Amino acid sequence: MILFDFKTMAVIQRLFLLRTLAIAIQLATVLIVYYVMSLEISLFPLLIVIVVESVFHIFSIYIFKNREAGNAAIVCQLIADIIFLSILLSLSGGATNAFVSLLLLPIIIAAVSLPSRYLSIISLSAISSYSILLFRMPEHTMHQMDMSNHFFAMWANFLLSVLVVTIVVGAMARIITNREQSIAKQREEQLRSEQLLSLGLASAQVTHQLATPLANIQLLFDELLEDHPEHVAVQSMRHPLEQCRNQLGYFRNLAASIREGNTQNITVDELLEQFNDSLQLHFPEQSIDVIQNQEIHASIHSDAMLISALLNLVQNAIRANKENNEKALTLTVYCCQQYLHLVLRDFGTGIDSNITKAQQDSLGEKLVESSNGLGMAILLSNTTFNRLQGSLKISNHPVKGSLAHVKLALLSSSNN
Repeated sequence: MILFDFKTMAVIQRLFLLRTLAIAIQLATVLIVYYVMSLEISLFPLLIVIVVESVFHIFSIYIFKNREAGNAAIVCQLIADIIFLSILLSLSGGATNAFVSLLLLPIIIAAVSLPSRYLSIISLSAISSYSILLFRMPEHTMHQMDMSNHFFAMWANFLLSVLVVTIVVGAMARIITNREQSIAKQREEQLRSEQLLSLGLASAQVTHQLATPLANIQLLFDELLEDHPEHVAVQSMRHPLEQCRNQLGYFRNLAASIREGNTQNITVDELLEQFNDSLQLHFPEQSIDVIQNQEIHASIHSDAMLISALLNLVQNAIRANKENNEKALTLTVYCCQQYLHLVLRDFGTGIDSNITKAQQDSLGEKLVESSNGLGMAILLSNTTFNRLQGSLKISNHPVKGSLAHVKLALLSSSNN
């Protein structure tokens, strides 16, 4: 039975576990050396230091019980370990103590847990501690049997060990961390690709199943139109059927374009024009206030899914407005740092309060269940933007409603 799983523990929890073991070993070592080996050591001062260290340890556990520890907090904890260990060593022989090499342990922990700048702080602290222990040794101890060269050689060996741990272990830890992050990212992308593939297959299946009954309804409509050309009910069927045919035809063309990988470069003006035409076609009752304070003479990379991805965001914004009895939508267009920025704002109730901060940050990255659905439209839109070297960020507006911030990479730019 595994009581502690280092893989799932936070860095501060691992540090606390190791310190608990260290305190127990320190106490046992001091008692064994004094009572079993009968060596002359300062028992009472050593016990006081261990008690103070234990109190500090318990206080630290209480402080970080329900609080996340940052890198600075971990550095402070490791420096405290160096200080306590240095005091224990100074009371039991200083640099001549056989356990002086334990000063390497905080460096090793920092090497696998902290960035390079924090690792250097721990390394310098350990080196300073060893140096103080060495130069505070009594003069007669340094010259007894001409041991000064030996002690300085030990110090040099410690310094070399610190450099090796800091450089080699630190570099290896960073390589492993980067590799794990890369693998995790690939897994997330694979999972998202599998979700999109499932959605694509389901959509294609639904389209295929709708095509036959829609054709039958069209035949019935044609017959009714011949027999009752002026009937109101028959005439009211014309427009919905035409919309269904157009949507199915659009989906087939869209699927073919994606399958063939057709892409094109369009100007920002062309994108906004296509977007406006699609808005009038799909949402004729809606009006969006477009805010553009500068002319943008640049092009972007586009494919057949780009306009649909933008329309998905508009549809979500319209739904949010209806829930709050609002009708206004605004689209802010500007260019910054070689990116085209499209910021769509609604005036609804904002992002669902039941969604956690972590889920909010992952909107568009994966399916997130909420009272309004699973975020499928946002997932599809974000996938399209990522494919076109862009991104999507969903957030609440500080006053009212929510913001859908789209960034698309510009191919060329000469803005006025």
